[in-house]
Amino acid sequence: MAEITAAMVRDLREKTGAGMMDCKRALAETGGDMEAATDWLRKKGLAAAAKKSGRTAAEGLIGVASGPNVAAMVEVNAETDFVARNEMFQTFVAEVAGLALSVGDDLETLRRAPYPGTRHSVAEELTRLIATIGENMTIRRAKRLAVERGVVATYTHSAVRPGLGKIGVLVALEGGSEIEVMETLGRQIGMHVAAARPEALDIAGVDPAALEREKAVLTEQARASGKPEAIIEKMVEGRIRKYYEEVVLLEQVWVHDGESRVKAVLQKAGLTLRGFARFQLGEGIERQSGDFAAEVAAAAGIAVNPGEPAT
Repeated sequence: MAEITAAMVRDLREKTGAGMMDCKRALAETGGDMEAATDWLRKKGLAAAAKKSGRTAAEGLIGVASGPNVAAMVEVNAETDFVARNEMFQTFVAEVAGLALSVGDDLETLRRAPYPGTRHSVAEELTRLIATIGENMTIRRAKRLAVERGVVATYTHSAVRPGLGKIGVLVALEGGSEIEVMETLGRQIGMHVAAARPEALDIAGVDPAALEREKAVLTEQARASGKPEAIIEKMVEGRIRKYYEEVVLLEQVWVHDGESRVKAVLQKAGLTLRGFARFQLGEGIERQSGDFAAEVAAAAGIAVNPGEPAT
């Protein structure tokens, strides 16, 4: 059996909101598999929907840049929020976002690209910046969207200056409307995406593995009601429709009026949504929390580090 560490219990607790001992038991029951443990807790009614927290776990900035028919977005991380307020760091993030417009969103290509106004690369400029500011930094990810006839609108939330903030969204639209109309609606969709956190553009784009996991969890929950299988099947179908309304952008309720579906808003405007991207600063990056690990170890009697007995 895989050793269950304090860090594993902590991560599962933060992800699901379940109790510490329930998390420990779930991990023990599933051999330390985090996803299986999450499902185990949900089936027992001990956790909310298996959706990653999205709690910011790293500092830095999201940079967004746009041009005709194209926009790009990058995330550059640093150790402290203090650096995000540094003018040199802000300039670097803005320059890298601008470079992604032309060189694309492959990180290695982006790092090798010549840094504007210098004779060295982006990677070398980052090294210089690290030495100057005295804090570790990294270009974590990038995304570029382009359309043939339309606009790629942008939205930046919690902006420290234009195009730099904590959340960035790209929205690719095509259609016969005027550019100004598409830009306006695109920004509204960007605000919706920032708030509603969709995972897929349409139903066909939902991750098959995630969908099967959801069906399995919902089926187990429905069976707990003791109803016949035929009724359970209908219950699951209804809950899957609700699941789509939560994770699929086109199926979501438009946050700006609380009534319309996003797909209806687009249809009324005569526009087609070709794609979107959403970056939230630090999502998916875990902070280390020695105090919490010690708390778990003391209460649960498990090792703080793999192979290290709790004292």
